[in-house]
Amino acid sequence: MPLYLGLDVGTTTLSTVILDAQTGALRARHTVTHDAEATSTQDKAHGRAELDLDRLHSQMLRALAQTVAQVGDERAQVRGIGVTGQMHGLALLGLHNRPLGPAITWQDRRAQEQLPDGNETYLARFLSLAGGPSAFERMGCLPATGYLGVTLFWLKLNALLPPPPATACFIPDAAVSFLSGCPPCTDPTDGGSSGVMDIVERGWAWPLIERLGLPRSLFPPVRESGERAGELRPELAREMGLPRGMPVYVALGDNQASFLGSVREPGNSLLINVGTGSQLSALAERFQRLPGLDVRYFPGGKYLLVGAGLFGGRSYAYLRDFFRQVGVAFFGGRGDEELYEEMNRLAAQVPPGADGLRCSPIFTGTRADPTLRGSFTGISPENLTPGHLTRALLEGMAEGFYAFYEQMRPLLGPRAYLVGSGNGLRRNRLLAQILTERFVMPLHIPALEEEAATGAALLAAVGAGECPKIKVDPVVKTTDRPK
Repeated sequence: MPLYLGLDVGTTTLSTVILDAQTGALRARHTVTHDAEATSTQDKAHGRAELDLDRLHSQMLRALAQTVAQVGDERAQVRGIGVTGQMHGLALLGLHNRPLGPAITWQDRRAQEQLPDGNETYLARFLSLAGGPSAFERMGCLPATGYLGVTLFWLKLNALLPPPPATACFIPDAAVSFLSGCPPCTDPTDGGSSGVMDIVERGWAWPLIERLGLPRSLFPPVRESGERAGELRPELAREMGLPRGMPVYVALGDNQASFLGSVREPGNSLLINVGTGSQLSALAERFQRLPGLDVRYFPGGKYLLVGAGLFGGRSYAYLRDFFRQVGVAFFGGRGDEELYEEMNRLAAQVPPGADGLRCSPIFTGTRADPTLRGSFTGISPENLTPGHLTRALLEGMAEGFYAFYEQMRPLLGPRAYLVGSGNGLRRNRLLAQILTERFVMPLHIPALEEEAATGAALLAAVGAGECPKIKVDPVVKTTDRPK
């Protein structure tokens, strides 16, 4: 049986799977939290977010090796490796693909700082030099802080761009280069998350890049999603017991990979992903911009309409941390208690609508306006309880997703199914029920938990010509349509 490895290089975790391309079953899986964060306490206070690529890559190898070990002698049937991971961020590589410092992730906020003259932020200057919002029509999105193009611009204005030879790529692209030893390349699914790629032409927007004063030499070649990037380095193949000459495929964005790995009826479904952040995604046949939404390239010449929010698992964690602080301040708590299960239990006892309490869970703003902040409104003596606060926050998340859907509906028409992915949803059945009730649709949560890694493995199988048609395991968890 032909098997394919999938790797998802996440913001905080590494997920690896081995997929049987003929049946769609996972033969092995492994998810581990990585400790590659390299942001100092002082830099965190200034909104920085960085990863140590060397540490990330060494942990990535261990995760792959542990996954391969699960299939024993069948490792000889592994035919290729697909890679996905966090979008938007920046990795700078030099000679021999060596990292030129830490990677800067999508969570980084340095471009929101004021320029030395105090008149505008780096992001505002980026937008004005580029020609204003209309210059980004074919990019599919307005740039935001944390995007590759914006971060490069910040580095340029602070005289921190590395001298040649240097290549700017995405963190999953750096993983492919590390595995294959080949120079970095990117694809339109990741490139479109930079803010400086024309996703209709599937190439860098050179006139815009020149207006920003960014060197052409920094940008890697663009190849199609799932093309063969190179072969697994012989010493890595030997270390993991994999066949020599194993293909490593061009990486793709984790949003698109999750869609591939979880949605069975693409033309009639909405994908809701709740991880650290959150997205609502729907497949569209053609490129069309809608205000407030991203349009992202999808393998095969299609597009995803995406509502990208900053109100995912991180917002829920902020409320958990507040409860922890109360415990430390008043009840002798340690400050590291696992509270999610108790929060959900209390919230489930609160009626829908949280007795008038409302939450806007955009505690770190939106991609369009990072200065916005969240709120709780309608507070009364009756609803100022932990259960009400939790229920209101979850309902606020559902409202955010539904607002994205209402923006999409004029172009897409109605959709019949919700598909859920990401641990922030998979491990929170109350949120799943709230979403079912808000959308008045059944919510399906696939059996495959590592959706993005599975999508990467599927695309590798397609790239190898193994499965021209994608197969996935049947859906096994469903919350029914409310009566």
